[in-house]
Amino acid sequence: MALNSLLQTIENAYKKDLPFVAYRAPNEMLVKSLIQLDSRLHLTKRYGESGFVFAPFNEEKNTILIPFEHSNYAEAMLEQSNVSSVDYFDDLSNENTKESHINLVNKGIEYIKKGILKKIVLSRKEVINANKFSAFITFKKLLNSYENAFVYIWFHPKKGLWLGATPEKLISLKKKNFSTVSLAGTQAFSDLEAVNWKRKEIEEQQIVTQYITSNLASIAEDITIGDTRTVRAGNLWHLSTKIQGVLKDENDLYLAVQRLHPTPAVCGMPKLMAKKLILKHEDYDREFYTGFLGEINMDDCSNLFVNLRCMKVLNETLSLYLGGGITEESNPESEWLETVEKSKVMKRVLRN
Repeated sequence: MALNSLLQTIENAYKKDLPFVAYRAPNEMLVKSLIQLDSRLHLTKRYGESGFVFAPFNEEKNTILIPFEHSNYAEAMLEQSNVSSVDYFDDLSNENTKESHINLVNKGIEYIKKGILKKIVLSRKEVINANKFSAFITFKKLLNSYENAFVYIWFHPKKGLWLGATPEKLISLKKKNFSTVSLAGTQAFSDLEAVNWKRKEIEEQQIVTQYITSNLASIAEDITIGDTRTVRAGNLWHLSTKIQGVLKDENDLYLAVQRLHPTPAVCGMPKLMAKKLILKHEDYDREFYTGFLGEINMDDCSNLFVNLRCMKVLNETLSLYLGGGITEESNPESEWLETVEKSKVMKRVLRN
């Protein structure tokens, strides 16, 4: 199937209120899609099914499944496209939003200095008016703009329309062999030789690495930690460390996800306290932002990604979700600017 035909097929499904997902893995050319045969809301508890999962930040809420056996599957190769993306510039700076986020960051730093937390990830939602917005053209722009990311468009009539281009893997599993990535620290893109990681960013990345390895230690063996590298994700640099190993039971995907999600890269440490304070102090519901999504049990493989750099489409408004890791070394003004840089990942495909 040609890519434009695949896009037309999912757009037709959208008009019929049928759940669907279309997606492409990082550094691949194959775009896959699943269109559910009816509008039923399928849930999964133990990830034993085959299909595509979409899970919220708050793991106490339901994980949505588009089941392979109740869907039509199609795929297409990504084609070179002249659908261009350009930098998006806000016409006005929202000082109220800035002040609110800086106050939130200061509150997080206070908790850390009191010894209640070691790290917390705090975020904000930015709502943009979008007249004549096409989610399907935007999805095509994302495919062409972010080859290193997991790019998707997902819809369920009971949960909404979401798009994203996320750089962060939660876990990949083939039989018993797993790999995951510790990803933290953020700088605006510039010349690689000019990247200078500060103590705050290095410490933040080490916290995530330590959390992953210690939480998987009881259910996995032969865990190896790769070298920490600087990697590019759109207009941002991140610190990244690959972690691999072998699960003691190849059916432990559910247990591994329980141990990993939400990671310190999207929540904090200690996890339960950080999550409690996020739910208390953030003035909005994250929903599926900083949740996870991806294939489970397809061709004997599962590939899940953390839902970062995403947007929710509702009528003629777009909600962008922007956050950053807070440690004792954090500077509130710098944390605000980091969210501004992260917003550009989505915004640069909104204007042509």
